[in-house]
Amino acid sequence: MSTERSTYEVTATRKRPQDFDRLVGQDFVVSTLENAIKENRIAHAYLFSGPRGVGKTSSARLLAKALNCEKGMSAHPCGECESCRAIAKGSSVDVIEIDGASNTSVNDIRAIKEEIMFPPQSSRYKIYIIDEVHMLSTSAFNALLKTIEEPPEYIIFIFATTELQKVPATIRSRCQQFRFQLISQDLIMKCLASAAEDIGIKADEDALFWIAKEATGSMRDAYTLFDQVAAFSGDHITLQKIREKLAIAGFSAISSIISAVLSGDHKTAMENLSGLFADGVSAEQITKDAADYFRTLLLYKEGIRRTDILGSAIQDIPEDIVAMLSREQLEAALKAFLSLYRDLRYSLSPRFEIELLFSRLASLPDLTSPEILVRKIEDLKNGVAEGSVVIRKKVQRVIEAAPAIAETAQEATEKKPEKKEESQSMVPQPEQEDEEEPSPAEDIAEEESRPFSLSDIPAAAEMLSKMGKTVAARYLEAVESISEKDDGSYFITLSKPLAYNNLKLAEKDVSKAISSVMGYPVAIKLRLEEKKALTDDDFSDDMKRLKAFLGGKLIKTETAGQNTPDEGKGAGNYESIRNVEADEFDPEQPQ
Repeated sequence: MSTERSTYEVTATRKRPQDFDRLVGQDFVVSTLENAIKENRIAHAYLFSGPRGVGKTSSARLLAKALNCEKGMSAHPCGECESCRAIAKGSSVDVIEIDGASNTSVNDIRAIKEEIMFPPQSSRYKIYIIDEVHMLSTSAFNALLKTIEEPPEYIIFIFATTELQKVPATIRSRCQQFRFQLISQDLIMKCLASAAEDIGIKADEDALFWIAKEATGSMRDAYTLFDQVAAFSGDHITLQKIREKLAIAGFSAISSIISAVLSGDHKTAMENLSGLFADGVSAEQITKDAADYFRTLLLYKEGIRRTDILGSAIQDIPEDIVAMLSREQLEAALKAFLSLYRDLRYSLSPRFEIELLFSRLASLPDLTSPEILVRKIEDLKNGVAEGSVVIRKKVQRVIEAAPAIAETAQEATEKKPEKKEESQSMVPQPEQEDEEEPSPAEDIAEEESRPFSLSDIPAAAEMLSKMGKTVAARYLEAVESISEKDDGSYFITLSKPLAYNNLKLAEKDVSKAISSVMGYPVAIKLRLEEKKALTDDDFSDDMKRLKAFLGGKLIKTETAGQNTPDEGKGAGNYESIRNVEADEFDPEQPQ
């Protein structure tokens, strides 16, 4: 199955590049260093920065090997001389590797300053490789400044760090900086396939794809995970074995749950989710995989088709779900799972939280955002303004009146068809074999088109009461007559000024109530009926004797309902309570 080895060597160490040609994913670094070596432009300090496991320390060793090769300084060292082999093993006395995390004090730097006074023993350069240099203390950095700026000609410093922002600017300015990049998923898959072939293990492409995705651009992480998977996979690495042994949900498992939820099959969705918990998949892993799932769908919705960005194979992405959900809905689902992942540590039951969130996804197709609502309203307004959108308002009639009103409405409905038949008899009509009965919709249209009359006043008053306009409802019942104008509006005539004035104040509400009762918009105009002039004969004998004794004139008040004397200047007291003669009112003007 695999090549026999005297001692086991992890893949990350076994596959460590021994020359610049085998350093993957760092083309800029390789080309710059090779040209500098060829032209003999060697700096006294280098600063390598970038993510973990992308080749910073390996590049530092390769640079040291290229500078100290016994066959001459070359971008392609021989790898066979004593110096090259010692550097590869980490045993060279002239290439000193220091862990910055464990040598942080200023005393450690002072020891280095004392050592650099001695030239290299057998090599061309004495090279110090300080890994994780950002861990040095401020005092240690300050102690390095003068040494880095003006070191002996045989001294070279190579610093490596994963957090460049923690390195003081005074140190960065004295070094040539090289920024290492994350390694692409395709390159990691090729390196993993080569590693599997070296040890005689067959590996499926989807399994290598998953390992490369989980490595997130780090070659060392990919090799470490590969060794773990290879340990339990025997002679064949498959994605199914990875899911079973490492207890991961996977893209397809999450997709089946989401598909069942969106289709309304909550039973199947909850059973599949329960199966993941039964297989030992943690709540955090399910939440993480669900977030990856919606992220992939969102990127695919945006038109991205690169598998290294999507994190999943194109053929695994469900086209129906992508078409069903909008970009805003996918963003909302992704945000929900990201928030859930942060809240799981404080949850009473992480499983309950996950089940609740998956259940709520059933309403995801109906989810909308304020931006979409505003955009739809604007489109509707523009459509109405342009005439491309026509709004038909269907008003439901609500009439809760006496049986007499209902009978009157029924009589008007029954008379309407007869009137229609008379008008149609004047025009020749084509012969019809069967006479169809009018549909209910036609009956409703005919009923809604009947004119407004006094029989509708009680229902309108009732509607005003429901609207909270009880005073206007009481005075509406004092309507004397209703007449229709040529433009389709109606004159509502009242004989009592008090009723007229109160209804005039609530004229809009009266119009709304009548329109609601009739089932179509009704325009009204209130007017006061002109009264004839009063004579003394219209008053009682007592009032006539009172006038003869006091003088003045007699007027009839609306509030008291009785005759009241008017004595010159004293008449203003009665007018203050709307005691106004009928002949002072203009029927067409509101008072």
